[in-house]
Amino acid sequence: MTYIADTTAQLQETLQGRIDSKTKPLGALGRLEELALQVGMIQGTAHPRLTHPHIVVFAGDHGIAATGLVNPYPQAVTAQMVLNFLQGGAAINVLCRQHGIGLQVVDAGVNVDFAQLLPEGTPSLIDEKIAPGTRNYLEGEAMTREDALRAMEAGKKIVTGLHKEGCNCIGLGEMGIGNTSSASLIMSFVTGFPVEECCGRGTGVNDQQLETKIATLRAVHRRHVQAIAASPDVVTILRHVGGYEIAMMTGAYLQAAALKMVILVDGFITTAALLLATLLDPEVKDFCIYSHTSGEQGHQRMLEYLNARPLLNLGMRLGEGTGAAMAYPIVQSAMAFLREMASFESAGVSKRE
Repeated sequence: MTYIADTTAQLQETLQGRIDSKTKPLGALGRLEELALQVGMIQGTAHPRLTHPHIVVFAGDHGIAATGLVNPYPQAVTAQMVLNFLQGGAAINVLCRQHGIGLQVVDAGVNVDFAQLLPEGTPSLIDEKIAPGTRNYLEGEAMTREDALRAMEAGKKIVTGLHKEGCNCIGLGEMGIGNTSSASLIMSFVTGFPVEECCGRGTGVNDQQLETKIATLRAVHRRHVQAIAASPDVVTILRHVGGYEIAMMTGAYLQAAALKMVILVDGFITTAALLLATLLDPEVKDFCIYSHTSGEQGHQRMLEYLNARPLLNLGMRLGEGTGAAMAYPIVQSAMAFLREMASFESAGVSKRE
């Protein structure tokens, strides 16, 4: 253990030396310098690189959405948006194309048979459907323990496959009508914050709809709090109030960290999955770069709880991994200056005395 600690300290010193030797005042590149150091430490090298970056969008339906109590859009929008992703028309498609990021879309549990819907020639959808949506957690548990574990393992498998293809930088996104409600409940159960401090407008509910949403989620919390308090582990929380896409992202985070990948954390729902992952392995946070502060109420408090410093604050609250896609070029810039910028010695520039 001493050898490992010494090796880590030596790498950090080497990386910091490379950063400080560049033709600039110490610290003049601010967060870019921090990112260069973090990525180098994640990859275990003084010469880090980002290769085959990908964003994986996990889609799943939620039983609560069919009640209309927590969302203004019909549940069918989940499947419709998945088709939009596959046809290249969503915001995440645009941003991934712009920044040269690969995109994968996963059916974690959408309430439709895509085999009957996909036009010929449509890019492939990763089929890991656990079930056609979770059950309504106003009436009972959202999923079985076995299904929660299956979903987490599916997330791990997808990340492993991308890593084998050379991907060392990954962002996670999501799509699922009603999933801000699941994320709000997960946040409340993990952090202890009251439901109303975790719950936001999601897909754009008005004031009256927000009151109904909060009242509904308070009722869900009361129904499940005793069972979760008796066994406050990740699988129990997922079983009672989770979504299949959130469970898969939880597994994906754990596997990405295990494979020493750079993780770009997106918004509210993906950060709720990260909360769960860190309950199982707190060191997952060391591999995370927090892309942005979502406009969704609760995300700022969630980030504070994780002691996170997001790169951007653009008022975005779309999900899909769009914040991660926007942050990627900033991390690219950190790699570029470390790799390409001249040192004082190589440029023949005098250092400060």
